[in-house]
Amino acid sequence: MKTWKLEIKAESLILNSVKQRRQESTSSKDLLMIILENANSGLLTPGAAKRFIVDNCKSFYFAGYDTSAIAAQWCLMLLASHPEWQIRAHAEVEEVCSGHLPNADSLVKMKLMTMVIQESLRLYPPTMFVAREVIEEVKLGDLRIPKVMLLLLVTTMKKASVGANQLPPGPPGWPVFGNMFDLGTMPHISLSSLSRKYGPVVWLRLGTVNTMVVSSAEAAMEMFKNHDLTFAGRNITEAMRACSYNQGSMALGQHGPYWRMLRRICTTELFTNNRINETERLRTKCIDNMLRWMWDESQKKGSIELVRFVSLMSFNVIGNVMLSADLVDPQSKEGDEFFKSISRTIEWGGKPNVADFFPFLQWLDPQRIKKNMTRDMGNSLDFASRFVKQRILDRQNKKKSTKVDFLDVMLDFQGNQKDGEPADISEKNINIMILELFTASTDTTTSTIEWAMTELLRNPGVMRKVQEELNQVVGQNKCIEESKIGDLHYLQAVLKETLRLHPPVPLLVPHRAMDDTKFMSYSILKDTQILVNVWAIGRDPVCWDDPLSFKPERFFRSSTDYKGHHFQFIPFGAGRRMCVGLPLAHRMLHLALGSLVHSFEWALEDGITPEKMDMRERLGITLRKADPLKVVLKLRGGEGKS
Repeated sequence: MKTWKLEIKAESLILNSVKQRRQESTSSKDLLMIILENANSGLLTPGAAKRFIVDNCKSFYFAGYDTSAIAAQWCLMLLASHPEWQIRAHAEVEEVCSGHLPNADSLVKMKLMTMVIQESLRLYPPTMFVAREVIEEVKLGDLRIPKVMLLLLVTTMKKASVGANQLPPGPPGWPVFGNMFDLGTMPHISLSSLSRKYGPVVWLRLGTVNTMVVSSAEAAMEMFKNHDLTFAGRNITEAMRACSYNQGSMALGQHGPYWRMLRRICTTELFTNNRINETERLRTKCIDNMLRWMWDESQKKGSIELVRFVSLMSFNVIGNVMLSADLVDPQSKEGDEFFKSISRTIEWGGKPNVADFFPFLQWLDPQRIKKNMTRDMGNSLDFASRFVKQRILDRQNKKKSTKVDFLDVMLDFQGNQKDGEPADISEKNINIMILELFTASTDTTTSTIEWAMTELLRNPGVMRKVQEELNQVVGQNKCIEESKIGDLHYLQAVLKETLRLHPPVPLLVPHRAMDDTKFMSYSILKDTQILVNVWAIGRDPVCWDDPLSFKPERFFRSSTDYKGHHFQFIPFGAGRRMCVGLPLAHRMLHLALGSLVHSFEWALEDGITPEKMDMRERLGITLRKADPLKVVLKLRGGEGKS
């Protein structure tokens, strides 16, 4: 009905325009005048002439308007994603047109612009099919095509258009936007659904960004074992360019001499077993403080929000490892401001940004994400800078401490100045590394502990088994020591099961293809963004029995761990870009979770039953609970232990 009404309205508009034109006295001969001349040639009846005019006007208008608009959009998008061609095209227009708009004479002189338009039409023709009716029976090769059959000439085949360079399968996309709308608010869930339809390797176009999604253990193994170096690049978001953060970052820095130097420092100086053993007492102190703060708060308010206290604990653990200082407590104002600015930095870093998908919008910063990130990241870097400057001043005044922390290691480092490695690390980049370790460690630890406690409260039988194991291995009224972690098999299984179902970064940090390459018979283009959906892999029924259930016992029957060798379980990644802080995270997670379970009896607030717990997710940089976990505490084993 709506289509019929539109047809009537369109016909009325055309006939009114024809009537008006016939009343005008003009010698100009445009397309409408040519149509009218042919209609009035005397060869058509009045009714047929009217139909001839209306049909031709509609055909020219709809075909010309739609195809021109689509072709122009694709052409502009391709120029935006290839700045070097945009510059060359702009220079040619300036040279040929000399300040005036292009006309018919100048168009034939713009050879490069013609090439750009032709290439755009080759890749993205406005119509996918051209229809032809067979008016006489004909042979096409070895096929006999009968009369009246409708033939569709395919004008665009993305897979075939590149010949042998075949792309992975994926959903069709919208013009300009591509598959952006397929992601939804929970991309890891949406991409998991797409993988069930298209397979373990899915190809998407997110605005101007080519993207490959890996969603199976087999594909992940192929990626990290055989293509680890090729896919070791990083796709940098606009937010992470604020304050030149990406240039000093290890997690986001491009693979090269400087990145290798930072990784070497972390693996040989900071996160070694000896260094981690030396700081055990500091971690124990930070966790004891957390338990005390939680108990004090629960005595005042009844119920508490767990995530706040775990965040403070994680923050102080990293502060001690890097700067030999406790930075925050519930009453600290200066430290609290640092904590909040880092929290806001994490928040901005996790927000989807349209400028990441359309680089030509970067100068506009339409969502003000980079502006806000520059402000909050700048505040965080200023805070870190005060520690660095004071440490440099102390060293100049011969006040060097006997204890060596990460800041000392960074200040003492001397590069070999070979293959592009610098002689030392600049003060600015030291500030960036400090901020990076705070953000990475705090957010992932907090997320994992909150999900682990949520699953334990949802599964009281599992909680009892963990408590019984702690009583047997550690002893009632005693504090957990890190040396006991290896004997706490059920606690280890609980954390593994938590990380399987709730990986902190469900799509890992995006990788980037540094060169064109072949991957599982597909051709992957240079600069393609690669997302590894570890959330989907952890719930894949091919790898896991009863994958949606929380069953720590499944790890008793296997040697599967999260250290990057078992590709069905890679919450911290694998290969060159695997989380460098995993050795410290392993100890922090077990010590913190074990201490929480061993110290308190846990209950949900307001009589909420385990079956009615809110398990919705909220995705930023990490995967958090949408509704923070609130609990009521009671001491286990007497008040003396607190």
